[in-house]
Amino acid sequence: MDTSLPKLDQFLAAVEAATTDGSLVRLALRMPFGADETLKSVDIKPATIRDALKLSFTFHHKTRDLTQNHPPDGAIGQLKRLIEKDFRQAFLFTTGFDLAYDAQGKQPRLKQTEATSKAPATLEHDREKARPIKAVEANWLAALGVTGADGQVLKAAGDKFRQINRYVEILGPLLKAIPPDRLKRVVDMGAGKGYLTFAVADYLCQLDRQSTDVVGVEFRQDLVDFCNRTAQDSEIGNLSFAQGTIESFDSTGADALIALHACDTATDDAIAKGIAAGAELIVVAPCCHKQIRREMEAAHQGTDLDFVTRHGIFLERQAEMVTDAMRAMILEHFGYSTKVFEFISDVHTPKNVLIVGTKTRRGKDAGALKRLEAAKAYFGIRRHHLEDALGL
Repeated sequence: MDTSLPKLDQFLAAVEAATTDGSLVRLALRMPFGADETLKSVDIKPATIRDALKLSFTFHHKTRDLTQNHPPDGAIGQLKRLIEKDFRQAFLFTTGFDLAYDAQGKQPRLKQTEATSKAPATLEHDREKARPIKAVEANWLAALGVTGADGQVLKAAGDKFRQINRYVEILGPLLKAIPPDRLKRVVDMGAGKGYLTFAVADYLCQLDRQSTDVVGVEFRQDLVDFCNRTAQDSEIGNLSFAQGTIESFDSTGADALIALHACDTATDDAIAKGIAAGAELIVVAPCCHKQIRREMEAAHQGTDLDFVTRHGIFLERQAEMVTDAMRAMILEHFGYSTKVFEFISDVHTPKNVLIVGTKTRRGKDAGALKRLEAAKAYFGIRRHHLEDALGL
Protein backbone atom coordinates (compact mmCIF):
# COMPACT_ATOMS: atom_id res chain seq x y z
CA MET A 1 0.00 0.00 0.00
CA ASP A 2 1.46 3.38 -1.04
CA THR A 3 1.32 5.42 2.20
CA SER A 4 2.20 8.62 0.34
CA LEU A 5 -1.30 8.69 -1.17
CA PRO A 6 -4.26 10.32 0.59
CA LYS A 7 -6.01 7.90 2.96
CA LEU A 8 -9.07 7.49 0.73
CA ASP A 9 -6.90 6.71 -2.30
CA GLN A 10 -4.99 4.13 -0.24
CA PHE A 11 -8.29 2.53 0.77
CA LEU A 12 -9.56 2.45 -2.82
CA ALA A 13 -6.26 1.01 -4.05
CA ALA A 14 -6.58 -1.80 -1.50
CA VAL A 15 -10.14 -2.49 -2.71
CA GLU A 16 -8.96 -2.61 -6.32
CA ALA A 17 -6.08 -4.96 -5.48
CA ALA A 18 -8.35 -7.29 -3.48
CA THR A 19 -10.84 -7.37 -6.33
CA THR A 20 -8.10 -8.20 -8.83
CA ASP A 21 -6.43 -10.98 -6.82
CA GLY A 22 -9.70 -12.53 -5.62
CA SER A 23 -9.15 -11.88 -1.91
CA LEU A 24 -12.13 -9.49 -1.56
CA VAL A 25 -14.79 -10.85 0.80
CA ARG A 26 -17.03 -7.81 1.22
CA LEU A 27 -17.26 -4.06 1.81
CA ALA A 28 -19.47 -2.08 4.17
CA LEU A 29 -20.28 1.64 4.25
CA ARG A 30 -21.55 3.08 7.52
CA MET A 31 -22.19 6.41 9.34
CA PRO A 32 -24.28 8.17 6.65
CA PHE A 33 -24.21 11.94 6.41
CA GLY A 34 -25.38 12.65 2.87
CA ALA A 35 -28.40 14.46 1.49
CA ASP A 36 -30.49 11.29 1.23
CA GLU A 37 -31.73 10.88 4.81
CA THR A 38 -33.41 7.55 4.00
CA LEU A 39 -30.09 5.88 3.08
CA LYS A 40 -28.75 4.01 6.12
CA SER A 41 -25.91 1.81 4.86
CA VAL A 42 -24.45 0.05 1.83
CA ASP A 43 -23.11 -3.49 1.62
CA ILE A 44 -20.97 -4.59 -1.32
CA LYS A 45 -19.88 -8.07 -2.36
CA PRO A 46 -18.27 -9.64 -5.42
CA ALA A 47 -20.61 -11.67 -7.64
CA THR A 48 -20.43 -13.49 -10.94
CA ILE A 49 -23.27 -12.30 -13.15
CA ARG A 50 -23.59 -13.72 -16.65
CA ASP A 51 -20.06 -15.08 -16.42
CA ALA A 52 -18.57 -11.67 -15.58
CA LEU A 53 -17.22 -10.43 -12.25
CA LYS A 54 -19.27 -7.58 -10.77
CA LEU A 55 -19.44 -5.76 -7.46
CA SER A 56 -22.99 -5.92 -6.18
CA PHE A 57 -24.04 -2.83 -4.18
CA THR A 58 -27.05 -3.20 -1.85
CA PHE A 59 -28.36 0.18 -0.70
CA HIS A 60 -30.28 -0.14 2.57
CA HIS A 61 -32.95 2.56 2.89
CA LYS A 62 -35.50 2.99 5.67
CA THR A 63 -38.24 1.13 3.83
CA ARG A 64 -36.56 -0.71 0.98
CA ASP A 65 -33.33 -2.16 -0.35
CA LEU A 66 -31.99 -1.39 -3.81
CA THR A 67 -29.29 -3.33 -5.65
CA GLN A 68 -26.90 -2.15 -8.34
CA ASN A 69 -24.25 -4.26 -10.05
CA HIS A 70 -21.10 -2.62 -11.43
CA PRO A 71 -18.03 -3.92 -13.25
CA PRO A 72 -14.90 -3.51 -11.07
CA ASP A 73 -13.65 -0.34 -12.80
CA GLY A 74 -16.98 1.42 -12.49
CA ALA A 75 -17.47 0.10 -8.96
CA ILE A 76 -14.33 1.85 -7.70
CA GLY A 77 -15.63 5.20 -8.99
CA GLN A 78 -19.05 4.59 -7.44
CA LEU A 79 -17.42 3.62 -4.14
CA LYS A 80 -15.32 6.79 -4.11
CA ARG A 81 -18.38 9.00 -4.68
CA LEU A 82 -20.32 7.29 -1.89
CA ILE A 83 -17.49 7.67 0.64
CA GLU A 84 -16.88 11.31 -0.26
CA LYS A 85 -20.54 12.39 -0.27
CA ASP A 86 -22.58 9.96 1.82
CA PHE A 87 -20.60 7.92 4.39
CA ARG A 88 -17.94 8.67 6.99
CA GLN A 89 -16.85 5.06 7.48
CA ALA A 90 -15.90 2.30 5.04
CA PHE A 91 -14.75 -1.20 5.87
CA LEU A 92 -12.86 -3.58 3.58
CA PHE A 93 -12.81 -7.28 4.44
CA THR A 94 -10.36 -9.53 2.59
CA THR A 95 -8.98 -13.01 3.21
CA GLY A 96 -5.66 -11.46 4.21
CA PHE A 97 -6.63 -8.45 6.34
CA ASP A 98 -9.38 -6.01 7.28
CA LEU A 99 -9.02 -2.29 6.55
CA ALA A 100 -11.14 0.47 8.11
CA TYR A 101 -11.40 3.99 6.68
CA ASP A 102 -12.74 6.60 9.13
CA ALA A 103 -13.38 10.23 8.18
CA GLN A 104 -15.15 11.36 11.37
CA GLY A 105 -12.28 13.42 12.72
CA LYS A 106 -10.34 16.34 11.30
CA GLN A 107 -8.16 13.98 9.26
CA PRO A 108 -9.22 10.64 7.72
CA ARG A 109 -7.65 7.57 9.34
CA LEU A 110 -6.85 4.07 8.13
CA LYS A 111 -6.52 1.05 10.40
CA GLN A 112 -5.49 -2.41 9.26
CA THR A 113 -6.34 -5.43 11.42
CA GLU A 114 -6.28 -9.22 11.19
CA ALA A 115 -8.75 -10.74 8.72
CA THR A 116 -12.20 -11.41 10.16
CA SER A 117 -12.81 -14.13 7.58
CA LYS A 118 -10.15 -16.13 5.81
CA ALA A 119 -12.72 -17.92 3.63
CA PRO A 120 -13.06 -16.51 0.10
CA ALA A 121 -16.33 -14.88 -0.87
CA THR A 122 -18.95 -16.93 -2.63
CA LEU A 123 -19.54 -15.48 -6.08
CA GLU A 124 -23.08 -16.81 -6.39
CA HIS A 125 -25.62 -14.16 -7.30
CA ASP A 126 -29.39 -14.40 -6.89
CA ARG A 127 -29.24 -17.97 -5.72
CA GLU A 128 -32.06 -19.96 -7.20
CA LYS A 129 -35.03 -19.80 -4.88
CA ALA A 130 -36.23 -23.15 -3.61
CA ARG A 131 -39.32 -23.63 -5.75
CA PRO A 132 -41.79 -26.51 -5.76
CA ILE A 133 -41.56 -26.69 -9.57
CA LYS A 134 -37.94 -26.74 -10.71
CA ALA A 135 -37.28 -25.56 -14.24
CA VAL A 136 -34.57 -28.06 -15.08
CA GLU A 137 -36.58 -31.04 -13.82
CA ALA A 138 -40.00 -30.30 -15.35
CA ASN A 139 -39.68 -31.11 -19.06
CA TRP A 140 -43.31 -30.14 -19.63
CA LEU A 141 -42.31 -26.51 -19.07
CA ALA A 142 -40.34 -26.60 -22.33
CA ALA A 143 -43.37 -27.88 -24.26
CA LEU A 144 -45.46 -25.06 -22.78
CA GLY A 145 -42.89 -22.44 -23.81
CA VAL A 146 -41.70 -21.53 -20.30
CA THR A 147 -38.18 -22.96 -20.58
CA GLY A 148 -35.78 -23.66 -23.41
CA ALA A 149 -34.40 -27.04 -24.35
CA ASP A 150 -31.63 -26.50 -21.78
CA GLY A 151 -34.16 -26.22 -18.95
CA GLN A 152 -33.50 -22.51 -18.37
CA VAL A 153 -36.49 -20.18 -17.94
CA LEU A 154 -36.97 -18.02 -21.02
CA LYS A 155 -36.70 -14.29 -20.43
CA ALA A 156 -40.22 -13.62 -21.72
CA ALA A 157 -41.67 -16.37 -19.48
CA GLY A 158 -40.16 -15.33 -16.14
CA ASP A 159 -43.43 -13.93 -14.80
CA LYS A 160 -45.31 -17.07 -15.86
CA PHE A 161 -42.76 -19.31 -14.12
CA ARG A 162 -43.05 -17.29 -10.89
CA GLN A 163 -46.84 -17.36 -11.14
CA ILE A 164 -46.91 -21.15 -11.60
CA ASN A 165 -44.74 -21.63 -8.53
CA ARG A 166 -46.76 -19.18 -6.46
CA TYR A 167 -49.93 -21.15 -7.27
CA VAL A 168 -48.27 -24.36 -6.15
CA GLU A 169 -46.83 -22.73 -3.02
CA ILE A 170 -50.42 -21.90 -2.02
CA LEU A 171 -52.16 -25.02 -3.31
CA GLY A 172 -49.47 -27.46 -2.19
CA PRO A 173 -50.09 -27.30 1.57
CA LEU A 174 -53.87 -27.31 1.00
CA LEU A 175 -53.68 -30.46 -1.12
CA LYS A 176 -51.14 -32.08 1.18
CA ALA A 177 -53.46 -31.54 4.16
CA ILE A 178 -56.16 -33.71 2.57
CA PRO A 179 -55.62 -37.40 3.46
CA PRO A 180 -54.73 -39.51 0.40
CA ASP A 181 -57.92 -41.56 0.69
CA ARG A 182 -59.95 -38.34 0.39
CA LEU A 183 -58.00 -36.85 -2.51
CA LYS A 184 -58.60 -39.15 -5.43
CA ARG A 185 -59.47 -36.56 -8.09
CA VAL A 186 -58.47 -32.95 -8.72
CA VAL A 187 -60.35 -31.05 -11.45
CA ASP A 188 -59.02 -27.84 -13.02
CA MET A 189 -61.90 -26.03 -14.72
CA GLY A 190 -60.97 -23.91 -17.73
CA ALA A 191 -57.44 -25.28 -17.86
CA GLY A 192 -56.38 -23.37 -20.98
CA LYS A 193 -52.85 -24.35 -21.97
CA GLY A 194 -52.57 -26.28 -18.72
CA TYR A 195 -49.80 -24.43 -16.88
CA LEU A 196 -51.32 -24.96 -13.44
CA THR A 197 -52.81 -28.36 -14.28
CA PHE A 198 -49.37 -29.72 -15.15
CA ALA A 199 -47.88 -28.08 -12.05
CA VAL A 200 -50.44 -29.64 -9.71
CA ALA A 201 -49.92 -33.10 -11.23
CA ASP A 202 -46.14 -32.64 -11.01
CA TYR A 203 -46.38 -31.58 -7.35
CA LEU A 204 -48.59 -34.54 -6.43
CA CYS A 205 -46.04 -36.86 -8.02
CA GLN A 206 -43.39 -35.27 -5.80
CA LEU A 207 -45.59 -36.20 -2.82
CA ASP A 208 -45.82 -39.81 -4.12
CA ARG A 209 -49.52 -39.32 -4.76
CA GLN A 210 -49.57 -40.54 -8.33
CA SER A 211 -52.84 -42.30 -7.55
CA THR A 212 -54.58 -38.90 -7.42
CA ASP A 213 -55.98 -38.19 -10.88
CA VAL A 214 -55.68 -34.63 -12.15
CA VAL A 215 -58.11 -33.63 -14.91
CA GLY A 216 -57.91 -30.40 -16.88
CA VAL A 217 -61.19 -29.30 -18.44
CA GLU A 218 -60.91 -27.07 -21.52
CA PHE A 219 -63.43 -26.10 -24.21
CA ARG A 220 -60.93 -25.78 -27.07
CA GLN A 221 -60.27 -29.21 -28.54
CA ASP A 222 -56.90 -28.24 -30.02
CA LEU A 223 -55.60 -27.33 -26.56
CA VAL A 224 -57.02 -30.54 -25.10
CA ASP A 225 -55.19 -32.59 -27.73
CA PHE A 226 -51.95 -30.64 -27.25
CA CYS A 227 -52.03 -31.00 -23.45
CA ASN A 228 -52.78 -34.73 -23.60
CA ARG A 229 -49.84 -35.25 -25.98
CA THR A 230 -47.58 -33.22 -23.72
CA ALA A 231 -48.68 -35.14 -20.62
CA GLN A 232 -47.98 -38.42 -22.43
CA ASP A 233 -44.59 -37.25 -23.71
CA SER A 234 -43.68 -36.02 -20.22
CA GLU A 235 -44.73 -39.37 -18.73
CA ILE A 236 -47.13 -37.81 -16.22
CA GLY A 237 -49.46 -40.74 -15.82
CA ASN A 238 -51.90 -39.16 -13.37
CA LEU A 239 -52.76 -36.26 -15.71
CA SER A 240 -55.37 -36.02 -18.48
CA PHE A 241 -57.41 -33.36 -20.23
CA ALA A 242 -61.06 -33.46 -21.28
CA GLN A 243 -63.03 -31.28 -23.67
CA GLY A 244 -65.98 -29.44 -22.16
CA THR A 245 -67.30 -26.28 -20.54
CA ILE A 246 -67.42 -25.55 -16.85
CA GLU A 247 -71.21 -25.58 -16.92
CA SER A 248 -71.54 -28.89 -18.81
CA PHE A 249 -68.72 -30.91 -17.24
CA ASP A 250 -69.68 -33.68 -14.82
CA SER A 251 -67.68 -32.88 -11.67
CA THR A 252 -68.88 -35.94 -9.75
CA GLY A 253 -66.06 -37.34 -7.66
CA ALA A 254 -63.98 -34.13 -7.61
CA ASP A 255 -62.25 -33.92 -4.24
CA ALA A 256 -60.56 -30.64 -5.14
CA LEU A 257 -61.79 -28.18 -7.74
CA ILE A 258 -59.73 -25.33 -9.17
CA ALA A 259 -60.81 -22.56 -11.54
CA LEU A 260 -58.43 -19.76 -12.42
CA HIS A 261 -59.60 -16.64 -14.21
CA ALA A 262 -62.96 -18.04 -15.27
CA CYS A 263 -64.74 -14.95 -16.56
CA ASP A 264 -67.69 -13.40 -14.69
CA THR A 265 -70.34 -15.97 -13.77
CA ALA A 266 -68.21 -18.89 -15.01
CA THR A 267 -66.46 -18.63 -11.63
CA ASP A 268 -69.85 -19.14 -9.97
CA ASP A 269 -70.52 -22.17 -12.16
CA ALA A 270 -67.18 -23.65 -11.06
CA ILE A 271 -67.90 -23.02 -7.36
CA ALA A 272 -71.33 -24.62 -7.79
CA LYS A 273 -69.75 -27.69 -9.41
CA GLY A 274 -67.35 -28.03 -6.50
CA ILE A 275 -70.09 -27.69 -3.89
CA ALA A 276 -72.32 -30.18 -5.75
CA ALA A 277 -69.42 -32.67 -5.82
CA GLY A 278 -68.82 -32.22 -2.10
CA ALA A 279 -65.22 -31.26 -2.84
CA GLU A 280 -62.88 -31.01 0.13
CA LEU A 281 -61.21 -27.98 -1.44
CA ILE A 282 -62.43 -25.27 -3.83
CA VAL A 283 -59.95 -22.69 -5.12
CA VAL A 284 -60.93 -19.98 -7.61
CA ALA A 285 -59.24 -16.87 -8.96
CA PRO A 286 -62.14 -14.77 -10.29
CA CYS A 287 -61.93 -12.74 -13.48
CA CYS A 288 -64.39 -9.96 -14.37
CA HIS A 289 -67.42 -9.16 -12.22
CA LYS A 290 -69.94 -7.94 -14.78
CA GLN A 291 -73.13 -9.41 -13.35
CA ILE A 292 -72.99 -7.70 -9.96
CA ARG A 293 -71.53 -4.54 -11.44
CA ARG A 294 -74.54 -4.09 -13.73
CA GLU A 295 -76.96 -4.54 -10.83
CA MET A 296 -75.06 -2.11 -8.58
CA GLU A 297 -74.82 0.49 -11.33
CA ALA A 298 -78.55 0.37 -12.00
CA ALA A 299 -79.53 0.31 -8.31
CA HIS A 300 -77.47 3.31 -7.18
CA GLN A 301 -78.09 5.94 -9.85
CA GLY A 302 -79.14 9.04 -7.93
CA THR A 303 -78.71 7.40 -4.49
CA ASP A 304 -76.29 8.11 -1.64
CA LEU A 305 -73.74 5.73 -3.20
CA ASP A 306 -73.85 7.45 -6.57
CA PHE A 307 -70.76 9.48 -5.66
CA VAL A 308 -68.82 6.19 -5.84
CA THR A 309 -70.64 4.21 -8.50
CA ARG A 310 -70.69 7.05 -11.06
CA HIS A 311 -66.91 6.62 -11.39
CA GLY A 312 -66.25 3.52 -13.47
CA ILE A 313 -63.06 2.45 -11.75
CA PHE A 314 -64.57 2.79 -8.27
CA LEU A 315 -67.64 0.86 -9.34
CA GLU A 316 -65.46 -1.88 -10.82
CA ARG A 317 -63.40 -2.25 -7.65
CA GLN A 318 -66.44 -2.25 -5.40
CA ALA A 319 -68.23 -4.76 -7.61
CA GLU A 320 -65.20 -7.07 -7.37
CA MET A 321 -65.18 -6.91 -3.58
CA VAL A 322 -68.92 -7.35 -3.21
CA THR A 323 -69.10 -10.23 -5.71
CA ASP A 324 -66.28 -12.18 -4.10
CA ALA A 325 -67.44 -11.49 -0.53
CA MET A 326 -70.86 -12.91 -1.44
CA ARG A 327 -69.22 -15.98 -2.98
CA ALA A 328 -67.40 -16.49 0.31
CA MET A 329 -70.67 -16.22 2.26
CA ILE A 330 -72.36 -18.82 0.06
CA LEU A 331 -69.40 -21.17 0.46
CA GLU A 332 -69.67 -20.70 4.23
CA HIS A 333 -73.36 -21.59 4.07
CA PHE A 334 -72.38 -24.95 2.58
CA GLY A 335 -69.83 -25.75 5.29
CA TYR A 336 -66.64 -24.23 3.90
CA SER A 337 -64.23 -22.03 5.80
CA THR A 338 -63.01 -19.33 3.42
CA LYS A 339 -60.04 -17.11 2.82
CA VAL A 340 -59.81 -14.33 0.24
CA PHE A 341 -56.37 -12.88 -0.45
CA GLU A 342 -53.93 -11.64 -3.07
CA PHE A 343 -51.84 -14.56 -4.24
CA ILE A 344 -49.31 -12.74 -6.43
CA SER A 345 -48.20 -9.16 -7.03
CA ASP A 346 -50.33 -7.20 -9.48
CA VAL A 347 -47.07 -6.47 -11.28
CA HIS A 348 -47.42 -9.98 -12.74
CA THR A 349 -51.20 -10.05 -13.23
CA PRO A 350 -54.04 -7.65 -12.30
CA LYS A 351 -56.33 -10.64 -11.62
CA ASN A 352 -54.64 -11.58 -8.38
CA VAL A 353 -57.39 -12.43 -5.87
CA LEU A 354 -57.78 -16.02 -4.75
CA ILE A 355 -60.83 -17.44 -2.95
CA VAL A 356 -60.06 -20.62 -1.02
CA GLY A 357 -62.85 -22.74 0.44
CA THR A 358 -61.94 -25.68 2.69
CA LYS A 359 -64.67 -28.11 3.75
CA THR A 360 -64.92 -28.03 7.55
CA ARG A 361 -68.57 -28.81 8.26
CA ARG A 362 -71.13 -31.18 6.78
CA GLY A 363 -74.17 -29.12 7.80
CA LYS A 364 -75.39 -25.78 6.47
CA ASP A 365 -75.03 -22.35 8.06
CA ALA A 366 -78.33 -20.48 7.82
CA GLY A 367 -76.71 -17.41 9.29
CA ALA A 368 -74.53 -17.02 6.21
CA LEU A 369 -77.62 -16.71 4.01
CA LYS A 370 -79.06 -14.07 6.32
CA ARG A 371 -75.86 -12.06 5.97
CA LEU A 372 -76.04 -12.55 2.21
CA GLU A 373 -79.62 -11.20 2.07
CA ALA A 374 -78.62 -8.15 4.14
CA ALA A 375 -75.69 -7.45 1.81
CA LYS A 376 -77.89 -7.78 -1.28
CA ALA A 377 -80.41 -5.34 0.17
CA TYR A 378 -77.72 -2.82 1.05
CA PHE A 379 -76.10 -2.87 -2.39
CA GLY A 380 -79.34 -3.16 -4.37
CA ILE A 381 -78.64 -6.63 -5.75
CA ARG A 382 -81.55 -8.88 -6.67
CA ARG A 383 -79.76 -12.18 -7.19
CA HIS A 384 -76.18 -13.43 -7.21
CA HIS A 385 -75.59 -15.85 -10.08
CA LEU A 386 -74.14 -18.38 -7.64
CA GLU A 387 -77.52 -18.56 -5.91
CA ASP A 388 -79.14 -19.56 -9.19
CA ALA A 389 -76.38 -22.04 -10.01
CA LEU A 390 -76.98 -23.76 -6.67
CA GLY A 391 -80.77 -23.45 -6.69
CA LEU A 392 -80.87 -21.34 -3.50
